[in-house]
Amino acid sequence: MAGAAHCSLQAKRLLLDPKFEGYKLSLEPLACYKLGLDAAVAEVQLRDDQYTLDHMRAFGMYNYLHLDSWYQDNVYYVDQFGRVMNLSVTLDTALQKPREVFRLPTDLTACDNRLCASMHFSSSTWVTLSDGTGRLYLIKSGKRGSSASEKWEIVFNEELGSPFIVAHSVSFVKSDAHSLAVLLLRVEKDELDTKGSGFHVTLEWVTIAEGKEGDHGYEIIKRRVLQGKSVPHYAAIEPSGDGLMIVSHKPFTFMQSESDKLEENDDAKVSNEKKDPLYYWQQTEDDVTITVHLPQDITRDDIKIRFSPDNICVALKDQPPLMEGKLYSSVDHESCTWIIREDKSLEISLIKKNEGCRWTELIIGDTRGEFIMDPSQCSEIAESLMHLTSEVMNPNPDKEKPPCNAQELEECDAFLEDDASLCRFDGDSLKITHIINLGSNQYLFSVVVNPKEMPCFCLRHDVDALLWQPHSDQPENMWEHIATFNALGYVQASKQDKKFMACAPDYSYAALCECLRRVFIYRQPTPLATVLYNRKEGRQVGQVAKQLVATLEANDPILGFQATSERLFVLTTKTLFLIKVNAGN
Repeated sequence: MAGAAHCSLQAKRLLLDPKFEGYKLSLEPLACYKLGLDAAVAEVQLRDDQYTLDHMRAFGMYNYLHLDSWYQDNVYYVDQFGRVMNLSVTLDTALQKPREVFRLPTDLTACDNRLCASMHFSSSTWVTLSDGTGRLYLIKSGKRGSSASEKWEIVFNEELGSPFIVAHSVSFVKSDAHSLAVLLLRVEKDELDTKGSGFHVTLEWVTIAEGKEGDHGYEIIKRRVLQGKSVPHYAAIEPSGDGLMIVSHKPFTFMQSESDKLEENDDAKVSNEKKDPLYYWQQTEDDVTITVHLPQDITRDDIKIRFSPDNICVALKDQPPLMEGKLYSSVDHESCTWIIREDKSLEISLIKKNEGCRWTELIIGDTRGEFIMDPSQCSEIAESLMHLTSEVMNPNPDKEKPPCNAQELEECDAFLEDDASLCRFDGDSLKITHIINLGSNQYLFSVVVNPKEMPCFCLRHDVDALLWQPHSDQPENMWEHIATFNALGYVQASKQDKKFMACAPDYSYAALCECLRRVFIYRQPTPLATVLYNRKEGRQVGQVAKQLVATLEANDPILGFQATSERLFVLTTKTLFLIKVNAGN
């Protein structure tokens, strides 16, 4: 992870509600529609040799219902006869039976070690599909959700090794050729792991592109494999196909071929030879001083320096710029100066526009320089942190507010995965470019808000649940806080039988379901039509957040769960339920 930028998630305060009082149980009726299935869902039970927690997370808790985010209220599932069935809803009171849109060529019952069939909607007209036996299909579907325009046609069909499920896929155009990138998830036996579970998790990143002129077929042009020791909570390819983001309990790394290893060793030798920093820099509260060692033949006329409020450019003679880029913070560019010292070094003085602001780097993303800290600054920082440390566990037991006592924490405040991380991998270098240590920010679920963007992921922050939208094309704002579900982090922790979580793409509600029957819905706070007062404080309450509970008329376990802005779709072995949550626009 050397060279990766260590980042943090910045929550927007305007989206947080510190005065949230909780959810009020509402008895308002929810319209629930029930559709019997012609054939049972193609559920695959875990085998005796699939006994680890990773197998349960990847395959035992698999969501068999697939939401097509490119079209409104459009869901798919695969039945036991290998048929891909579709339900597209326009009017709840005129529901049609699920219709067959595609049939897998493989006889699913003939393969003993198969996994569940899986699919992902790469674009508005492309679908990636796996039959669970190790075969991948690329399908051109036409405009989906309409029997008139939807026609699934196989354009690529290849065996890719051991069985897998499709975790994510994207469709994009690169070098004037249409391409699809697919992420395949496997849990494989690890003969070298004698102390752990005996298995490891692999994510295979496969890129498939259209053939050259005259050849309309598709072929695999790149296969890359990442390996880790836990099933990722979230794994998604960037829309451009240039990178990959993973949220996981344990780290993932790319498996290298021998030629890649030789190239990396050569790069390491070169980097070891270039140990000396290109420049040195120091700072005070008011200014920044940069020192650059000059070659012997350089004169004052050979040096060209350009200052601007947010950027700097230093060039020698007609060579490419020695230093160029965006500064960490703004400077007073008209007051910036430079001189050549007696020891033939160039000294540049930058005057900070924001006095007192401590810079963590000089030029954003430039690691060729070395920061030299003044001894007085070191002691000042150490002194400011002194109150956070002590040589004894509880130096003053008689204080009114003693340090945090773990015994006072409730069970739902405990986090088992304190070292979970969010990593962004570059598709060319195969290295981590950005990393965030999520700590106790427990992963909850993912949702597609905009199908042209990466899926959002929801994390617990204290008691709330915060929704984050990745922006792969915005390095300065790569993860944006877009919505908050008040107290949902705390509420969901008390639901010990929960199986799936989801939220509406318009953030109007969040929902979770248990393994059997019960569905819980948590609406965002809405203004009250009548006057309501808080009994304890006597103040008027302006809005209330409602909790609703729906109990399904089914004894079969819940296998799939998806949310749209208007409806919840719940799939059991033989039934598909629709719960009308919001009225249509």
